[in-house]
Amino acid sequence: MRNALGAVQSLVVLGGSSDIGAAIAARLVASGCRAVVLAGRSPEAMAPVAEALAAAGATTLATTEWDALDIDGHEGAVDAAFAAVGADVDLVLLAAGILGDQRAFEADPTEAARAVTANYTGAVSTLLHVAARLRHQGHGTIVVLSSVAGERTRTSNFVYGSSKAGLDAFAQGLGDSLVGTGVGVLVVRPGFVASAMTKGMDPAPLATTPEAVADAVVDGLAKGREVVWVPAPLRVLMGAFRHLPRPLWRKVSAGR
Repeated sequence: MRNALGAVQSLVVLGGSSDIGAAIAARLVASGCRAVVLAGRSPEAMAPVAEALAAAGATTLATTEWDALDIDGHEGAVDAAFAAVGADVDLVLLAAGILGDQRAFEADPTEAARAVTANYTGAVSTLLHVAARLRHQGHGTIVVLSSVAGERTRTSNFVYGSSKAGLDAFAQGLGDSLVGTGVGVLVVRPGFVASAMTKGMDPAPLATTPEAVADAVVDGLAKGREVVWVPAPLRVLMGAFRHLPRPLWRKVSAGR
């Protein structure tokens, strides 16, 4: 349970090797979080994150298996992650996703379906199990890394954007369904984040960093927000983009 000052004491990161997930975990550990469970597909990839968090002050650390594509295994994966904390879980962060390449998706629809499953279907399955656990304990927060790409899908990445649009809508609905239970949902909408996922890509306007996203998340948690934009001006920009006539939007969004 959060301490007297409202600081997160225990954290489960779904997507434990994610750059953004690692940055958020580090920021929370710096603020007093002591129990962290990293859940993901690759223990080797999560090991350096765990080592860094231990050096930063986390005293209870574990890595567990979780694969967004393994729908049948999600209930057991969530149970294992919660058990590894050894107490109530204050915060669950969904930080996993597949960006992919639009042209590759068009050439291989099977790969496109895999990305959508990882970004949306797997998230839905997992977070419903998480919500049930948090509802049972009577408190907790779910942080969902969405994307501005889901606000209005672009021609240049409509497979990824559509999966994030679905995730964003689901997360908002989940948050509404949990009102009054002691459990909340924070939806995070970053723009282009300079990370391993976007390595080799040209930064978009208003590009940000994992550390900036982490700061915004911690600030959003402290203020009890339900949605956070990173950076904040994207809220205004995307609001304008949503209302562009479709022919004009096609021209704006066609760059690959």
